[in-house]
Amino acid sequence: MIAEALAGIALVKSAVEGIKSAINTANDISDIASHIDNLFEGEKQIQKKRSKKSGVSFGDQFGIKSVAQEVIDARLAQEKMQEMKQLIDMRFGHGTWQGIVDERARRIQEAKEAVARKKREQIQRHNELMETLKIVMVVGVVVLVTLMSLIGIFMTR
Repeated sequence: MIAEALAGIALVKSAVEGIKSAINTANDISDIASHIDNLFEGEKQIQKKRSKKSGVSFGDQFGIKSVAQEVIDARLAQEKMQEMKQLIDMRFGHGTWQGIVDERARRIQEAKEAVARKKREQIQRHNELMETLKIVMVVGVVVLVTLMSLIGIFMTR
């Protein structure tokens, strides 16, 4: 659990260092894109660690050290995000950071919708298969009953 938070904050810090070292020589945003990805991933790991509390001991969940570390890491991550926003906007023009954030949110939403759509399609295919199996079973039972009746009629003659 603590390793996740440490990995998250370490990822944020290394991404910030990478962006700072490459920002002045970057010709376009793609030159620092991997660092920006790492920045978002580190921030995501920190937020995930803060919200993920099931299966953790009471002391770990509510201990001052744990709570303080989570709050400080989250604030540090937000400070670094704000710092990168200013740095990137200054280098590539006002609104660049917001454009990145908006595009990222759009892509995440599209991915979630694609997953939901795929799940709905799988459920629909499953339901169609179950309906087909029901029909086959009913037809099978009807054929079996009919055959048994015919055999019974011929046997009694």
